[in-house]
Amino acid sequence: MKTIPLILMGCGGVGSRLLQHIVSCRSLHSAQGLSLRVVGVGDSKSLVVVDDLLNKGLHDSFLLELCRLKNGGESLSKLGDFGQCQVFVHPESKGNILEIASQLGKKTGLVFVDCTASSDTIVVLKQVVDLGCCVVMANKKPLTSTMEDFEKLLTYPRRIRHESTVGAGLPVIASLNRIISSGDPVHRIVGSLSGTLGYVMSEVEDGKPLSQVVRAAKSLGYTEPDPRDDLGGMDVARKALILARIIGHRINMDSIQIESLYPKEMGPNVMSVEDFLDRGLLLLDKDIQERVEKAASNGNVLRYVCVIEGQRCEVGIQELSKNSALGRLRGSDNVLEIYTRCYSDQPLVIQGAGAGNDTTAAGVLADIVDIQDLFP
Repeated sequence: MKTIPLILMGCGGVGSRLLQHIVSCRSLHSAQGLSLRVVGVGDSKSLVVVDDLLNKGLHDSFLLELCRLKNGGESLSKLGDFGQCQVFVHPESKGNILEIASQLGKKTGLVFVDCTASSDTIVVLKQVVDLGCCVVMANKKPLTSTMEDFEKLLTYPRRIRHESTVGAGLPVIASLNRIISSGDPVHRIVGSLSGTLGYVMSEVEDGKPLSQVVRAAKSLGYTEPDPRDDLGGMDVARKALILARIIGHRINMDSIQIESLYPKEMGPNVMSVEDFLDRGLLLLDKDIQERVEKAASNGNVLRYVCVIEGQRCEVGIQELSKNSALGRLRGSDNVLEIYTRCYSDQPLVIQGAGAGNDTTAAGVLADIVDIQDLFP
């Protein structure tokens, strides 16, 4: 039986679903000769670690109780006494993570899983990679920091997996890497990379107010914790930046032209998430509805897309034919078109569910399983 020890940072929507997936897939993985051993779980305030790192993992009953607690909005520090584990609070936990990485990285191997939505993990990620650990990311921010950080994290490409940073469970990164490895130059990427904005655009197209649609998307788990990360285009821009860097563009976020669906006066530094959802969104309904009606009068639809071509990298609303691949897109699906020398007239098209905690967590789990050949 091959064992993969792992530490999970971030047990919100995606992280909690990942733990539930791990527990529910025990029989499947056992039949494949694989065991995922969760040795630690951390949130923004604390870290829970099993007391015997080399031989034990946190019990499944403990992991499910942890998920129940987190889904109720509580901190890990609220966990009862399950025994056989230790709880550390920040900033002490950072040192403990590095100590664990040092112990297990060279001996049994360790996967560090980042399901946070924070930039604070970048320093730790760079250090655990040097300690021989593998890294799996759903968090986009480490790969959209500086070029120096991006290159450092990809120093050991076989030990890094980040499929869920772009397409949730879709094989976007894997497909792109296969194309690049074949020597086929990528000259254009275009697509709808936000399940949230895909859902929003198709719902407002049906006549529903933007405010109603965004609240529904948040309740379905389609949006980031702050929906403005989606509506401002930043979530799509981060995905576009990751793709652009993978195909060789040494660019930063300020190189990307980004269209926001809300004004600066409603930004996070001015308005809280609660105020934005309660008051701000209502003020955006009229403008979006007018744009939808104008596009419809031309026989078109609105879609929020990214375009990477040459040195051009931009994200925003475009008016497209309703009969085009992007125009036909409905709900929260993602669609990506990759144009290369081999895929010039007929691009490689990747389409499917691109949002939701369940889909993203499944993509993270697939990435963890994918690196099992690096473990003894």
